[in-house]
Amino acid sequence: MNSKKFLPCIYLYQKRAVSGLDDLHEVSIDPVALAESYSDNKCDGIIVFDLSTTDREHEEAIDIIKEICATVAVPVIGAGAIHRMEDVKKLLYAGCRQAVLDYTEEDNIAVTREVSLKFGADKLLAMTDSSKVIREQCALINQYISSVLVREPAILKETAEISPVPVITTLPEISLEKIIEILKMENVDGIAGKLVNDNYKEIEALKKLCRDNGIEVSEITAAYQWSDFKLNSDGMIPVIVQDYKTDAVLMQAYMNEEAYLATIHTGKMTYYSRSRQELWIKGETSGHYQYVKSLHADCDMDTILARVVQIGAACHTGSYSCFFNEILTLDDTADTQHNPLKVFEDVFAVIKDRKENPKEGSYTNYLFDKGIDKILKKLGEEATEIVIAAKNPNPNEIKYEICDFLYHMMVLMAEKDVTWEEITAELANR
Repeated sequence: MNSKKFLPCIYLYQKRAVSGLDDLHEVSIDPVALAESYSDNKCDGIIVFDLSTTDREHEEAIDIIKEICATVAVPVIGAGAIHRMEDVKKLLYAGCRQAVLDYTEEDNIAVTREVSLKFGADKLLAMTDSSKVIREQCALINQYISSVLVREPAILKETAEISPVPVITTLPEISLEKIIEILKMENVDGIAGKLVNDNYKEIEALKKLCRDNGIEVSEITAAYQWSDFKLNSDGMIPVIVQDYKTDAVLMQAYMNEEAYLATIHTGKMTYYSRSRQELWIKGETSGHYQYVKSLHADCDMDTILARVVQIGAACHTGSYSCFFNEILTLDDTADTQHNPLKVFEDVFAVIKDRKENPKEGSYTNYLFDKGIDKILKKLGEEATEIVIAAKNPNPNEIKYEICDFLYHMMVLMAEKDVTWEEITAELANR
């Protein structure tokens, strides 16, 4: 059984958060700050609905969604204003973990297979308030969709009979007994909507209630207890902090037992300040929080390596990393903090692995199976889209299209057995 999830919803309309899909009363003028509040209170993800009615509003909404994705430590699911493949791509490239296809709209149903083949079924949810829609599209949902977002709780049982795909349901304000009853249903993967929005500060209490009733919920647990570590003379352990995306070493600090347990419990890096003799949550004053991605102890169990999502700068001076005072450099190696070659190599490694170990439903394998002509055709199409995007005043468009082009270029490289080392060597020699 999957862990049950609690997912608040943000409804974006004209750069503000409003009450709901059909209720445009203002909730917050700062949707990003609202998303942070949800993330900080142990929600398991956030569903963001784009309620824009014009192209300009849509572009503004995508920019806000991108900022939300970059700010919060939980997965973001993008929904609304989807009519074609490009709309799904914008949401996923903005940082959304998944995109929601509204199955009450024919356009969304029509693009399901195409979008799923390109991005994967795990990237898609179908949303509906009708079991009739699920029944009619059952084969499509079961093959190309990871889960269903049901707006009408009354159809939950019927949905389970129609399709084995997990369900997330939006719930109104109901009794705790009814919540437990719904979450005990095997096909229900989580709850979302008004109930979670109105009670987001109580998510931890709701999760405890679930555990007390034998319902598995997501929670952070540690493989090692504090007693497993070898501590220094102050009874603390040093922590080296690294950006999980760039691999840059950000800072070094110390934890006592209370800080360690708080870090595990909250998912935010928490330390003990030896100078102030008190606990401190990194970013509590500056807003530059560090969200835990992983914690590893070294072989002697006397140092912790923390890989984190760094919001803003890690150093109190405003520097991205505390390690900026250069003492000695023995070669001319460039700063690798944002080494683009490493990003290219990581993506290329996945593409090569798909070629050597095909995965069912993979868009990359679809390209390899179709052969060189299909790959070249797609590469040409993506090059044309770069040209079109360059005429768009929003700079994000050209970024998306260049990334698409580079991906298809790497598929061609894998097909022709060309490596990044060969490409960079050739460029260096010019």
